[in-house]
Amino acid sequence: MVVAIGFAASLATEWPLTAQSPSAPKPYEGVYGPAHGTIPDAIREFLGYRPTPQQPIAFTHKVHLANGLVCVNCHVGVDTAAEPRIPGVSACMTCHVAIATDKPEIKKIAAYQAKGQDIPWERVYGFTPEVHVHFNHAPHIRAGVNCTTCHGDMTQATVAQRTVNHTMGFCVTCHRQNKASIDCVTCHY
Repeated sequence: MVVAIGFAASLATEWPLTAQSPSAPKPYEGVYGPAHGTIPDAIREFLGYRPTPQQPIAFTHKVHLANGLVCVNCHVGVDTAAEPRIPGVSACMTCHVAIATDKPEIKKIAAYQAKGQDIPWERVYGFTPEVHVHFNHAPHIRAGVNCTTCHGDMTQATVAQRTVNHTMGFCVTCHRQNKASIDCVTCHY
């Protein structure tokens, strides 16, 4: 036992692993790092827990889609860009400068516009940075994947809620069924 303690002490003297030591391991500053900041964050991610977003405006998808709008009217770029835009106050006020101006939710939108602020929407779908997933909408739209596949039936939805759980299994199953690449770098880059 004395030999083991002496050996450990000599290692500590020869290879001190302190922040001042040039031989101490330096924190990695590249793309990969600790996956989660805290253990509760890791548990939430593992269990797939996501809090329900609280939207500032009770936007009714059902009403807008019933009146002839389609996803690309508000989510500009969904068919051409990596990530579609979430509609801003000017997109809403394009129609609502004259339509349903007396409704409480429209008055809220008008108030954001009057203050020169955009609507602080909360994302419903998306991946946490820890999973290193980059989802590109455009190739999915070009391949004919219907929005309902990943977002559920928005013609029956009021305020958007997470109705489809985007797990790796969900995505890989869909890719296999549609003969799309399941190479890791397709999504993880």
